[in-house]
Amino acid sequence: MIFDLDLIQKLYADFPIKIEKAKKLLNKPLTLTEKILYAHLAQIPTEAYQRGNSYADFCPDRVAMQDATAQMALLQFMSAGIPQVAVPSTVHCDHLIQAEVGAEKDLNTANEKNKEVYEFLASVSNKYGIGFWKPGAGIIHQVVLENYAFPGGMMIGTDSHTPNAGGLGMLAIGVGGADAVDVMAGMSWELKFPKIIGIKLTGKLSGWTSAKDVILALAGILTVKGGTGAIVEYFGEGTQSISCTGKATICNMGAEIGATTSVFPYDKKMANYLKATGREEIANLANQIAKHLVPDSEVEQNPENHYDQVIEINLSELEPHINGPFTPDKAWKLSEFAKAVQENNYPPELKVALIGSCTNSSYEDIDRSTSLAKQAVSKGLKAKSQFTITPGSEQVRATIERDGQLAVLEKIGGVVLANACGPCIGQWKRNDIQKGDKNSIITSFNRNFAARNDSNPETFAFVASPEIVTALALAGSLSFNPKTDYLKNEKGEQIKLEEPTGYELPPKNFLKDETGYLAPAQDGSKIQVNIAENSDRLQALAPFTAWNGKDIIDAPLLIKAKGKCTTDHISMAGPWLKYRGHLDNISNNLLIGAINYFNDKPNCVKNQLTGEYDEVPKVARAYKAKNSGWIVIGDENYGEGSSREHAAMEPRWLGGRAIIVKSFARIHETNLKKQGMLPLTFANPSDYDKIQEDDQLSILGLTEFMPNKPLKLVIKHKNSSSEEVQLNHTFNESQIAWFKAGSALNLIAEKA
Repeated sequence: MIFDLDLIQKLYADFPIKIEKAKKLLNKPLTLTEKILYAHLAQIPTEAYQRGNSYADFCPDRVAMQDATAQMALLQFMSAGIPQVAVPSTVHCDHLIQAEVGAEKDLNTANEKNKEVYEFLASVSNKYGIGFWKPGAGIIHQVVLENYAFPGGMMIGTDSHTPNAGGLGMLAIGVGGADAVDVMAGMSWELKFPKIIGIKLTGKLSGWTSAKDVILALAGILTVKGGTGAIVEYFGEGTQSISCTGKATICNMGAEIGATTSVFPYDKKMANYLKATGREEIANLANQIAKHLVPDSEVEQNPENHYDQVIEINLSELEPHINGPFTPDKAWKLSEFAKAVQENNYPPELKVALIGSCTNSSYEDIDRSTSLAKQAVSKGLKAKSQFTITPGSEQVRATIERDGQLAVLEKIGGVVLANACGPCIGQWKRNDIQKGDKNSIITSFNRNFAARNDSNPETFAFVASPEIVTALALAGSLSFNPKTDYLKNEKGEQIKLEEPTGYELPPKNFLKDETGYLAPAQDGSKIQVNIAENSDRLQALAPFTAWNGKDIIDAPLLIKAKGKCTTDHISMAGPWLKYRGHLDNISNNLLIGAINYFNDKPNCVKNQLTGEYDEVPKVARAYKAKNSGWIVIGDENYGEGSSREHAAMEPRWLGGRAIIVKSFARIHETNLKKQGMLPLTFANPSDYDKIQEDDQLSILGLTEFMPNKPLKLVIKHKNSSSEEVQLNHTFNESQIAWFKAGSALNLIAEKA
């Protein structure tokens, strides 16, 4: 079954015409990014958009939602009063399955615990024309790559790793649920026209180096915010040597450098993957317009004239990398890592090694890891660390079971987990340590923020390719370098691992997942979606109140967050995932991971009403009860990480008015705007230092709120002195309308 073939045929028929119009408008050769963006504009522009400045409206081809974010997105969609989604949309149940003992038992437990949520998502999907992928079918990004992604397309997804589909030449962008509601409602989707970073790849990968090492190295170059406001476009002959799923791995982790998305040009590797996943007809269609699915030749010849920044990576010289701990941009070459472990006092013993996830669970990834496991079996070696395998989809799992890889991995001690996110997003019931135990793990996942995987802030988490993770599992040590070091087997013999090898695609084709997908009803008008009044998992949404037409006067400071404050700090995942459909309950995790600047403690802030210290959500609720809106102060790149809009909805629900920081991550800033919050930045970042613990904060200029006009912050200190500082914002006219209406959803509901 090929999904949305009519849509793809129409897009491809119009694609060359739209590209030619864009070339005339811009009067220059086009990057691949520009081709896809201009082919998806909601309106034909009269002048070229300015990268990094102009806002543009787009018409994405589809929407994808994972179960943790779909709950709130669909609750919002229901409240908008629209009978059916306007574009192809899907829900994927992958986040709520907790890993503990193994695939079958963990999946059964999840089905019992999450029955209410799964039934809600299935019924809403059935009613509103949304495709539903059941628990166990796979992780959203792998399932999208196998079934929906196509070259030259555009999609949005309510997960920050939606860019995974860039491995198939698609501009796939992570968004909040309110953005998804816009598109599902038939409205255009707004995005500031991105800058474009060109990554020129030369040479060819070989030996221990894999596609994962491209993005691990790039993260070290660009850092977690180096790609903010930009799309990363790969080009050069080196791209053609990387498998389609390897390209997807690279694009997936583009989220870790803050990029809007990442994309590769169309090539034979993509065509082969489309054929292997039963979509040869799409490959044939793409071949007919192949010259439009790559950057123009002039762009490749003179990239510095067409990209805002150009970085070159020679794949032939690239070393394997290990990144971490606590941030995905701390990049170490494998040859330097053992020294780093010693010098930085990282726990050298490797407790757990984990491969798979949405980032690295392809057939190629598992086959290359299995080649090492086969050597281990033949030479009398077993994993010295706990070793887990997370297949990305039922299609991949069934295929690697048929072809024998799973059996080999189990022989060296591997445990196969469910086809779900599991430990990657904190759904891991870990029984080998206690909270507070200092220990090391290594994964082939994408993120490694403190406490992300297992809720233990003393777990030093590192990220590497599946091959390197498997090799280190056999050694049980972070200090092992498989390129140079030896292992000792049960006979005391010195064993040297040979370089990993593996097939990109299964020689006997994939085993299709025939049971994981449920198509929606043709007519869902009579289907009822019920939410129990006493449910602690689901809560119908009430509209947020509109702006009162006044400036914000003397609002108390809730917290001044110190240092890194990701969406994991603002709205933790792990055990809190079960409340993703209940705004009031999940709001009890608001900012509990953020570090208070004034006492260096998490979840401990001063209540200005009582003078006592308490948990952040409790203080926020106390202010809300007094009808006293409050303000958060934050540091650089506030809200990096996951796309979760709960990190924007919770402060709104608990009475927050504004978030004032040095700088924002893209998705979180948009999410705050959508919910009627004020995301503002210090014109002078050092003004962050002026904020004191007992301050009363006033934001002036809202009665004349307009684009490009700064606002004023008046800081009233406890000693009655005051200071004024300038606040900048990125609101345009339509976004100001969201603020005045109380939220973007309020405007949609009015129109509906």
